[in-house]
Amino acid sequence: MLLKIEEQVLLETDDFIAINKPPGLLSIQDRAGKETSLKQILQQRFENIFTVHRLDKETSGIIVFAKHEEAHKHLSQQFEKRQTVKIYNGFVLGISAEKKGVINEPIAEHPVKKGSMTVHKKGKESITNYEALDSFRFYSWMQFQILTGRTHQIRVHMKHLGHPIVCDVLYGDGKPILMSQLKYRYNLSKSEEEERPILNRVALHASEFKFVDIHGKNVELKAPLPKDLKATLNQLQKIKNKLP
Repeated sequence: MLLKIEEQVLLETDDFIAINKPPGLLSIQDRAGKETSLKQILQQRFENIFTVHRLDKETSGIIVFAKHEEAHKHLSQQFEKRQTVKIYNGFVLGISAEKKGVINEPIAEHPVKKGSMTVHKKGKESITNYEALDSFRFYSWMQFQILTGRTHQIRVHMKHLGHPIVCDVLYGDGKPILMSQLKYRYNLSKSEEEERPILNRVALHASEFKFVDIHGKNVELKAPLPKDLKATLNQLQKIKNKLP
């Protein structure tokens, strides 16, 4: 993936760099090592770069890397002590009966499905606050605050709630969002042989992140929605507003 890193920088100091990660890019190198990761791209620019936290490959939004060991230790301790504020937005399937709530369900590695997680009584404590910001015919636009940092936490918790994240192959139906599903009498343009999805990746975005830097200064970061989520939200709101 070609990435002009300068265009994605939200904030850079002598201690850390915050990036608005595009979807489809690994945060750090996986075991296969065949794909370029964001960390590798940053390593080409900086002599040292330290992983503080990660985002799933398909999740877009704010990710922070430390530039030296002191900053890495400081930021990592805030994560461990749950002193950071992490806000996500995303689409889920269906409309939840509860507009807002808290999911406090332990998460563990799935005993059979390698690479996936599940709610399990022997898992680690996992807490997610959720709120429905808007609802449509098939989907809801949500806001999440994770109070713990478990692997795939929001995705696992929303599956447990019965409303998996849209386009999630691992925890949902994996189906993309198509205009033909939303728009009555939709026709392909003459230049198209088949319809292209307006959204075809895990519909999750890390939109806000708050922490304290090593100098005691409060840092508040916000990442604008990427084109695919923004376009999908706009289309759904347009269609909703036209309904009688």
